[in-house]
Amino acid sequence: MRGTMRRMKAHGELAGRTFVVTGAGSGLGLATSRAIAERGGHVVLAVRDEVKGRKARAALGGAGEVRHVDLADLDSVRHFAAGLDHADVLINNAGVMAPPRTVSEQGYELQLAVNHLAHFLLTGLLLDRLAAGIDPRVVTVSSVLHKNGRLDFDDLNGERRYRATAAYNNSKLANAVFGLELDRRLRATGSPVKSLLAHPGYAVTGLQAGVRPGLYRTLLTRVGNPLIAVSAEQGARPAVHAATEPGVQSGQFIGPTGFAGLRGAPGVVRPAPVATDPGTGRRLWDVSEQMTGNAYLSTMAG
Repeated sequence: MRGTMRRMKAHGELAGRTFVVTGAGSGLGLATSRAIAERGGHVVLAVRDEVKGRKARAALGGAGEVRHVDLADLDSVRHFAAGLDHADVLINNAGVMAPPRTVSEQGYELQLAVNHLAHFLLTGLLLDRLAAGIDPRVVTVSSVLHKNGRLDFDDLNGERRYRATAAYNNSKLANAVFGLELDRRLRATGSPVKSLLAHPGYAVTGLQAGVRPGLYRTLLTRVGNPLIAVSAEQGARPAVHAATEPGVQSGQFIGPTGFAGLRGAPGVVRPAPVATDPGTGRRLWDVSEQMTGNAYLSTMAG
């Protein structure tokens, strides 16, 4: 009843729809949430830091609701999902970028765990609720750097060799592979849920704060940011487009269509060829099921 009344009171083209946004406390997640809330959508701000989440909600004029989830802990993901009774769109946005090697609560390399595994699990746990929603979608936010990624299935955890920036690229490739494999499996089952990918181009966000000090961080903050980067609001446009535009198709990758794919109006872009390979999709899916302990759409071979 409370959810029904909330949706009845909302106004705007997205009124009556609930959007779950991970990492909504700042950066792209906050910008994405603001754009949706301004159009009448109800936003669930899924955040690790609830203080930051409440500040984000205040920045939205008090719209939406704040819910805690720690994507570095799969048990926290399960708890978060169990507390949601309704969702129309899930935006898998949260991420960490190029920290020193750290492991999650379950012992997985942090970037793989947060950027991919947690979202793989969350999607599966919410899929039935999404399927009952209005124009249901899963939007997984990747990066233009997924094109530099490589999935070494013998060392996904980076135990033999770890380079922070390479691990980030690999996790973003995992996002792309997952989003496209999810699309294949959803279509095979006749599900109404669409799976889309998005990337922001080169946007200035708090994500870069996690990059360890050194040459790469210097190039980002002192060279790339002032010369090329766009704002978080501009960077959020592809994800908002994928989550809300009526004409998008499941399996599409939405990103900036301007200079080098780093800025410009959102539109359909091409993923790296390896991301479209069904064999890679099946293999990552199987490994992700094993690592998260959650199987869904598992009978679909992709």
